[in-house]
Amino acid sequence: MRPDKEKVVDEIWDDARIESFLHKGAMGDENEEFSILLYAYRSMRLDDFEKFIALYRERGFQVDARGLDGRTLAEVISSHDKSAGFLAALG
Repeated sequence: MRPDKEKVVDEIWDDARIESFLHKGAMGDENEEFSILLYAYRSMRLDDFEKFIALYRERGFQVDARGLDGRTLAEVISSHDKSAGFLAALG
């Protein structure tokens, strides 16, 4: 992190902010639904991600969307140390 950037902890994530992630565009040539999931995973705490996934599903998006490499988000994060809760949310 740059020295002029202060680390933000316990940031407030209201419903509007969580929902705004549903409107993120695709990153590069990635599948849009996969991009949305990946961006949310990288950005949110588990509680916020769980709320997000409920909204994501309500919109008809698929949690098994695949990235350019053919893997789902669950497959991508399955080896991450702290992914268990996120995997359960995707389940």
